[in-house]
Amino acid sequence: MALLATERLRPAIHPTYARLVCAHLRQEGFDNETILQGTRLQWEQLLSGNRYLSLEQLARLLRRATALTRTPWLGLDIGGITSVSAHGALGYAIVSAPNLRVVLHTLARFTRLRFQLVNVVISETDEHFTVSMEELSELGDVREFIYSALLVTYLQLVDTVTSQRLRNIQIELPISRPQWADVYQQRCGCPVMFDAPAFRLQMPVSVLDTPCLTADAGTFRTALRDCENQLRQLDNGGALSQQVSNCLLNSSDGYPGLDEVASSLAMSRRTLIRRLKIEGTSYQELLDGVRQELAAWYLLETTVAVEQIAERLGYQDTSNFSRTFRRWFGMTPHAMRNGDI
Repeated sequence: MALLATERLRPAIHPTYARLVCAHLRQEGFDNETILQGTRLQWEQLLSGNRYLSLEQLARLLRRATALTRTPWLGLDIGGITSVSAHGALGYAIVSAPNLRVVLHTLARFTRLRFQLVNVVISETDEHFTVSMEELSELGDVREFIYSALLVTYLQLVDTVTSQRLRNIQIELPISRPQWADVYQQRCGCPVMFDAPAFRLQMPVSVLDTPCLTADAGTFRTALRDCENQLRQLDNGGALSQQVSNCLLNSSDGYPGLDEVASSLAMSRRTLIRRLKIEGTSYQELLDGVRQELAAWYLLETTVAVEQIAERLGYQDTSNFSRTFRRWFGMTPHAMRNGDI
């Protein structure tokens, strides 16, 4: 259970996509307070730099968004309104690439800069080019949103750079066929096969040389260099706030202090404080965030006693944990467990 919690709570998703969900809901007439009610997220938090969200945080927002809009195909809507610029340097690399083959290879290599829960794999035969995705974390009840959003995003990017609808594509999705399957057909412009073992897009090799009308060699080199720098940072653990959060999440015997975290990251205490400040956060804020998420996870997803949860989170005094919990969530641990959210 602890391992599952770690995976669900690991920072892995660029906050841009949560912002897009909120923006869509505001266009539908909802205010920020209504949108974020019950999500345990704050608008200021989503706007604070580029601190990645966890799958659990995104899932809470998506459940709320689906309940408000009553639109179970919300992923198709969000993917359809996501502009190329929302993908940062990856977006600029895509629109400036020379042809569709380079676009797809670039997407495969750098998708995890924005979304780290899937691994994109490409393969090619004499006749077909295939883009498939391996699920790195159990996506649970947001699987349809994520895969439908990724699907429409990929198709929209292809449309943007080629200025034509290349729809001789075979689409397979690893989700059960929904009652609204016809919406997929309308949005994608081609048949969609459900209940597949994995996400897969397959297209004729002949379309790969389709030139990108927005190609720009200089912009492509610059954007690609930026993507490679970001990928090296990600391979080294990601942004510093992400590394600290993962360090705290992975701790099995109490939480390491500021000096211990700094030492594990091969830097001084002062440097750690300064660099986290640049990212708009602090060690204490990250520690509180990890504790909050784990506290809610244990209460809502397990039957672990409140006293044991307090101990696991580093509180020797259960009453102190309860006071802190009330400050975090405005209710007692028992109230949250009983569903009084």
